[in-house]
Amino acid sequence: MKVGIIGTGNMGSILVESFIHGKAISPSDFYITNRTRTKAEILQDKFPTIHVCENPADVIKHSELIFICVKPHDIYPLIKQNQPLFTTDKCVVSITSPISVEQLDSVLDTACARAIPSITNRALSGVSLLSFSENCDDHWKRKIQQLFSYISKPIEIDQKITRVSSDIVSCGPAFFSYISQRFIDGAVAKTDIDQRTATILTGEMLGGLGELLKKGYYSLPTLQEKVCVKGGITGEGIKVLEAELGDVFEKLFEATHEKFKEDLELVNKQFTNNTFDNH
Repeated sequence: MKVGIIGTGNMGSILVESFIHGKAISPSDFYITNRTRTKAEILQDKFPTIHVCENPADVIKHSELIFICVKPHDIYPLIKQNQPLFTTDKCVVSITSPISVEQLDSVLDTACARAIPSITNRALSGVSLLSFSENCDDHWKRKIQQLFSYISKPIEIDQKITRVSSDIVSCGPAFFSYISQRFIDGAVAKTDIDQRTATILTGEMLGGLGELLKKGYYSLPTLQEKVCVKGGITGEGIKVLEAELGDVFEKLFEATHEKFKEDLELVNKQFTNNTFDNH
């Protein structure tokens, strides 16, 4: 199967590298393009048999499955400009949360899907979030689910939980990386440990924590109970977290959903106020 990637920024590149290292797709089956060509050529330097195309039109012509990995407000213009090339034998996958499969369905005759990846997929781990349009038949659903199973645990989600699911799966690594860095910085500031040692210890701790949860040895509450001995040192630390964190995560989700509303308003105007003459 020939696979196209339009947009090789952070997530587009992660998809290419993950699918190749997960042995889901051969490099020679990729057709990629990017507004700044050098970003696509960086991938070609790593995988010489990848095809770098001059523009999205060439990617669409050569590919059966096409991933659109550009910013939300750039998707509608890209589709409109190349609409005749999106034939019924192809499948289009958007990786951005503000664009719904229903919106893609309204302007395309192809099978349409949405796949929200995570940076954790680069380690062939974590979750990818999938949604399918009514025009996406079982053939393409199986293809996409199988493809993402090489690099993640694919989970199909409902539109109404798209943003919060993406916050957890896709934004979550950045959020917890920030918290972990603050954890390290605090240790360095208040004790004799150096940055390098604190970083190594924290990384190994997080990796071990992930394995404990993944293998089902503990749930989050039971893990806290096991470590937090009554009257012990961990308990004193938990008291600080309880007092200082407050409603920080509630505010975090409020902020991400507010930005999501702004993005939705923009793309909704594009899809509502514009139509394709030949659709």
